[in-house]
Amino acid sequence: MSTQTYQIRWLDIIDQSTKGFQEAFSSLSQEQMNWKPDPATWSVGQNIAHLIVTNASFFPIIDAVRAGSHKVPWFPSRSFLVKFNEKMILNYVKPDREKRSKTATMWEPEQSEVESGILQKFIEEQEKLKALITGSQDLVEVGTLITSPISKFLVYHLEAAYDIIVTHEQRHLAQAKEVLSQLP
Repeated sequence: MSTQTYQIRWLDIIDQSTKGFQEAFSSLSQEQMNWKPDPATWSVGQNIAHLIVTNASFFPIIDAVRAGSHKVPWFPSRSFLVKFNEKMILNYVKPDREKRSKTATMWEPEQSEVESGILQKFIEEQEKLKALITGSQDLVEVGTLITSPISKFLVYHLEAAYDIIVTHEQRHLAQAKEVLSQLP
């Protein structure tokens, strides 16, 4: 598949996710957006806040790549480890959510109650994400390696990072819809 085809696919998935969040949650009140079926489950709003934080954590990495200051450690960048990381993380973030997981602390929503307008903020951040993807196609084309925002020892291709991001959004759309289905 060409880089342009990947870019179109990523942008389409982002648009689908954005539309999915808008359609499912735009009519929720602030109280409903923050409702949780139990203390261990994130609210709809927390799922949205998590995506904003997670997606934003990739921006400084790509900025550092552009500036020439992003360093990828030698050993974790070995081909077999990169392929392993890509496959492992993509399986980890699949929308089917067969594997429950705890998120990295840096990606947890900051508060139990999210601010009013979180959905609108998400929509705005989605546009920034699309611009990032569109503006970094040259980096994708040359097979740029990046480190994960959570560990410099998790190395993968920028192309895989975008696959991870869009797949992760689908996962949290499904998770937020599960919460919505339990809303009293």
